[in-house]
Amino acid sequence: MAATPIAAVQRYYPKGQLKWLYCPSVANKNAITRAEINAGTDLSKQVASYDGWNTTSNFVDTPDVNSRFTGKIPGSIEADESSLTIYLDPSGNDARTLMPRDATGAIVRMDAGDVPGRKCDVFPIQVGSVGKPFEEDSAVQAVFSFAILEEPGENVIIPA
Repeated sequence: MAATPIAAVQRYYPKGQLKWLYCPSVANKNAITRAEINAGTDLSKQVASYDGWNTTSNFVDTPDVNSRFTGKIPGSIEADESSLTIYLDPSGNDARTLMPRDATGAIVRMDAGDVPGRKCDVFPIQVGSVGKPFEEDSAVQAVFSFAILEEPGENVIIPA
């Protein structure tokens, strides 16, 4: 008997659907509320690019003196260095006001939009730096670098 195939998925392209929110307060990263989402700020239209926003596991060797094979088990979980590159306004009324250095909160990534029942990731963060690498022939942007303070809430259901 053959293995049961995984269910077919509706493939999608995140550009145009991907949402990035800054929420100043999230009580439970594994069960964000609609009130917390609504109290946040949608950064999506100002995000030029992003980097990181992923977790990885380190693996620990588990040698056995009776075997030449060394197995592994999952070890510590780490978050990648993470940043958002965001457009700036000449008035200064932009994300720099919202998220200055040392600000805390959560970055919420909604891969397929803010649609109840879909999934999002909730990253408890602190702003580490706001760099401004000005380039002569491009729109002015700042790179917001974030410390991810604890294991993110992953695959959290977006509430109605």
